[in-house]
Amino acid sequence: MDLFGDLPEPTQSQTPGEGKTVLNTNILPQTLTAGPFRHDRIHLSPKALHRRFSAHQCLSPLVLQNGACVWTVVKAAVVLVLGLPVLRGYVAARRGERDEMQDAHVVLPDMSGLLSVRPRSVSHLSYFAVFDGHGGARASKFAAENLHLTLAKKFPTGDSENLEKLIQKSLMDTFKQTDEEFLKKASSQKPSWKDGSTATCVLVVNDTVYVANLGDSRAVLCRMESSEGHNKPVTLCLSKEHNPTMYEERMRIQRAGGTVRDGRVLGVLEVSRSIGDGQYKRCGVISTPDLRRRQLTRNDRFLILACDGLFKVFSADEAVKFVLNILLDPGLDPGLDPVLDPVLDSACQQLASEAVRRGCADNVTVILVSISFPK
Repeated sequence: MDLFGDLPEPTQSQTPGEGKTVLNTNILPQTLTAGPFRHDRIHLSPKALHRRFSAHQCLSPLVLQNGACVWTVVKAAVVLVLGLPVLRGYVAARRGERDEMQDAHVVLPDMSGLLSVRPRSVSHLSYFAVFDGHGGARASKFAAENLHLTLAKKFPTGDSENLEKLIQKSLMDTFKQTDEEFLKKASSQKPSWKDGSTATCVLVVNDTVYVANLGDSRAVLCRMESSEGHNKPVTLCLSKEHNPTMYEERMRIQRAGGTVRDGRVLGVLEVSRSIGDGQYKRCGVISTPDLRRRQLTRNDRFLILACDGLFKVFSADEAVKFVLNILLDPGLDPGLDPVLDPVLDSACQQLASEAVRRGCADNVTVILVSISFPK
């Protein structure tokens, strides 16, 4: 049965100034209902059987033009399985005082449709990523366009007792290949591109979160824990920052013949791991991500992925509490469920705007991923 047999094919249109073909999503029902960062909601009925399929369009920003994201629509079937979390992603991006928006991001609540073969033990796959570019937007754009596609090709195809290790290996190999392919493309240009980018990628396999990151973009998880009869929010950091001031990073750079001055590689680059930055790769800058794994529980509320523009003016705890204060605002319409799109989207938008209001002059990109379990 073709889930999309009754839908007309999206028309194609040319994006002014770039000559790139993008999909016109105006004909898709309930898609982009409140701006370019929204996507369809998925409703899971408690009466659902083991599997239930619903048509869903996953949005992915593939091109940055004049500080705005151009989205394409990926058709996919969302497999809803009882007991697994339902994830929804919301994005806010602010250029700040910069002349160019160099951040990029990807929101794929269901990535399963990109796999050629899916292991039977994998019922659902989600992917969210933030890329903070420097020296231009080409490295971040390239990573947003290609990293998840490479990951889909390298994702394990069969069931194995070592599935976790195979997933981690696929992430490591994906980052390596993405970096190599961008560096090859960059070096072929005249003059060669000097762009680089951080990367924070969250891959959710069933109810397990895998985080792979380079540089100083971050991912944090809000978990509610019971303390003295009250639920108390706990902030769990899921990523590790990579900057030249860290001992291990500095030692690697110095062994490669590089130097660290004023907290920067050769006195220029703020991060010690990145995609791109070809001129610094010979000085000990690498593209090997830090990998972390976390099991989601019914006490988890949301994830925040953001570039360092947010965390220059917010601590991780402050960002989590800021979002919670909006979700738990007693002034909300009592008939409005705080886990629905308008409230979560508002929380994401307000968080990014508050970062700018607090004086962040850098680009700010925030992805808020809500986590809910069927009752």
